[in-house]
Amino acid sequence: QVHLVESGGGLVQPGDSLRISCAASGRTSSSGTMGWFRQAPGKEREFVAGIRWSGGGYNTHYLDAVKGRFTITRDRARDTVDLQMNSLKPEDTAVYYCATVNSRLILSRVWDGQNYDYWGQGTQVTVSS
Repeated sequence: QVHLVESGGGLVQPGDSLRISCAASGRTSSSGTMGWFRQAPGKEREFVAGIRWSGGGYNTHYLDAVKGRFTITRDRARDTVDLQMNSLKPEDTAVYYCATVNSRLILSRVWDGQNYDYWGQGTQVTVSS
Protein backbone atom coordinates (compact mmCIF):
# COMPACT_ATOMS: atom_id res chain seq x y z
CA GLN A 1 0.00 0.00 0.00
CA VAL A 2 1.17 3.52 -0.82
CA HIS A 3 0.00 6.67 0.92
CA LEU A 4 0.23 10.05 -0.82
CA VAL A 5 -0.19 13.44 0.84
CA GLU A 6 -0.29 16.69 -1.14
CA SER A 7 0.49 20.10 0.28
CA GLY A 8 1.15 23.67 -0.80
CA GLY A 9 -2.07 24.68 -2.51
CA GLY A 10 -3.64 28.08 -2.01
CA LEU A 11 -5.03 31.27 -3.48
CA VAL A 12 -2.76 33.25 -5.81
CA GLN A 13 -3.15 36.00 -8.37
CA PRO A 14 -2.73 35.57 -12.12
CA GLY A 15 0.95 35.58 -13.04
CA ASP A 16 2.05 34.34 -9.63
CA SER A 17 3.98 31.16 -8.88
CA LEU A 18 3.13 28.29 -6.56
CA ARG A 19 4.83 25.04 -5.66
CA ILE A 20 2.82 22.02 -4.59
CA SER A 21 4.35 18.89 -3.14
CA CYS A 22 3.42 15.25 -2.73
CA ALA A 23 4.98 13.02 -0.10
CA ALA A 24 4.81 9.26 -0.62
CA SER A 25 5.06 6.61 2.06
CA GLY A 26 4.61 2.88 2.25
CA ARG A 27 5.59 0.36 -0.42
CA THR A 28 6.80 2.82 -3.02
CA SER A 29 9.11 2.10 -5.93
CA SER A 30 11.82 4.53 -7.02
CA SER A 31 11.38 3.26 -10.58
CA GLY A 32 7.65 3.83 -10.59
CA THR A 33 5.72 6.55 -12.38
CA MET A 34 4.35 9.59 -10.58
CA GLY A 35 1.96 12.16 -11.94
CA TRP A 36 -0.08 15.24 -11.22
CA PHE A 37 -3.68 15.48 -12.35
CA ARG A 38 -6.25 18.21 -11.81
CA GLN A 39 -9.99 18.57 -11.80
CA ALA A 40 -11.81 21.85 -12.13
CA PRO A 41 -15.49 22.24 -11.13
CA GLY A 42 -17.75 20.71 -13.73
CA LYS A 43 -14.86 19.32 -15.75
CA GLU A 44 -13.24 15.95 -16.23
CA ARG A 45 -10.01 15.12 -14.45
CA GLU A 46 -7.03 15.81 -16.69
CA PHE A 47 -3.37 14.90 -16.74
CA VAL A 48 -1.01 17.78 -15.95
CA ALA A 49 2.50 16.32 -15.63
CA GLY A 50 4.24 13.00 -15.18
CA ILE A 51 7.72 11.72 -14.37
CA ARG A 52 9.28 8.32 -15.07
CA TRP A 53 12.64 6.91 -14.08
CA SER A 54 14.75 6.15 -17.14
CA GLY A 55 17.99 4.57 -15.99
CA GLY A 56 20.25 7.59 -15.85
CA GLY A 57 17.58 10.10 -15.05
CA TYR A 58 13.94 11.05 -15.32
CA ASN A 59 11.69 11.60 -18.31
CA THR A 60 9.06 14.28 -17.83
CA HIS A 61 5.80 14.83 -19.69
CA TYR A 62 3.37 17.74 -19.68
CA LEU A 63 -0.07 18.78 -20.77
CA ASP A 64 0.39 21.20 -23.69
CA ALA A 65 -1.41 23.96 -21.81
CA VAL A 66 1.22 23.96 -19.04
CA LYS A 67 4.41 23.35 -21.03
CA GLY A 68 6.97 26.05 -20.31
CA ARG A 69 5.12 27.13 -17.16
CA PHE A 70 5.04 24.02 -14.96
CA THR A 71 7.95 21.80 -13.93
CA ILE A 72 7.67 18.40 -12.26
CA THR A 73 10.58 17.10 -10.18
CA ARG A 74 11.14 14.05 -8.04
CA ASP A 75 13.39 13.50 -5.05
CA ARG A 76 14.04 9.78 -4.79
CA ALA A 77 15.76 10.05 -1.41
CA ARG A 78 12.83 11.89 0.17
CA ASP A 79 10.22 10.09 -1.95
CA THR A 80 8.54 13.31 -2.93
CA VAL A 81 7.34 14.80 -6.20
CA ASP A 82 6.86 18.53 -6.63
CA LEU A 83 5.08 20.65 -9.20
CA GLN A 84 6.45 24.14 -9.67
CA MET A 85 3.80 26.29 -11.32
CA ASN A 86 4.77 29.65 -12.81
CA SER A 87 2.78 32.28 -14.69
CA LEU A 88 -0.43 30.89 -13.27
CA LYS A 89 -3.68 31.61 -15.07
CA PRO A 90 -7.29 31.54 -13.84
CA GLU A 91 -7.85 28.44 -15.96
CA ASP A 92 -5.29 26.60 -13.82
CA THR A 93 -7.76 26.73 -10.94
CA ALA A 94 -8.54 23.17 -9.86
CA VAL A 95 -7.99 20.53 -7.24
CA TYR A 96 -4.58 19.02 -7.95
CA TYR A 97 -4.04 15.33 -7.25
CA CYS A 98 -0.82 13.36 -6.96
CA ALA A 99 -0.86 9.79 -8.25
CA THR A 100 1.58 6.93 -8.55
CA VAL A 101 1.99 3.39 -9.78
CA ASN A 102 4.87 1.08 -8.84
CA SER A 103 5.93 0.47 -12.42
CA ARG A 104 7.34 2.45 -15.28
CA LEU A 105 4.39 3.18 -17.53
CA ILE A 106 4.91 3.25 -21.26
CA LEU A 107 4.51 6.76 -22.63
CA SER A 108 1.04 6.19 -24.05
CA ARG A 109 -0.23 5.25 -20.59
CA VAL A 110 1.28 8.12 -18.62
CA TRP A 111 -1.60 10.42 -19.54
CA ASP A 112 -4.42 8.15 -18.32
CA GLY A 113 -5.31 8.26 -14.66
CA GLN A 114 -6.75 4.75 -14.84
CA ASN A 115 -3.19 3.41 -15.02
CA TYR A 116 -2.28 4.80 -11.60
CA ASP A 117 -2.96 2.73 -8.49
CA TYR A 118 -2.62 5.26 -5.67
CA TRP A 119 -3.97 8.77 -5.26
CA GLY A 120 -3.68 11.58 -2.76
CA GLN A 121 -6.58 13.52 -1.32
CA GLY A 122 -5.91 16.60 -3.45
CA THR A 123 -4.92 20.20 -2.82
CA GLN A 124 -6.89 23.22 -4.00
CA VAL A 125 -5.17 25.76 -6.26
CA THR A 126 -7.14 28.92 -6.97
CA VAL A 127 -5.89 31.59 -9.35
CA SER A 128 -7.94 34.75 -9.08
CA SER A 129 -7.52 38.50 -8.88
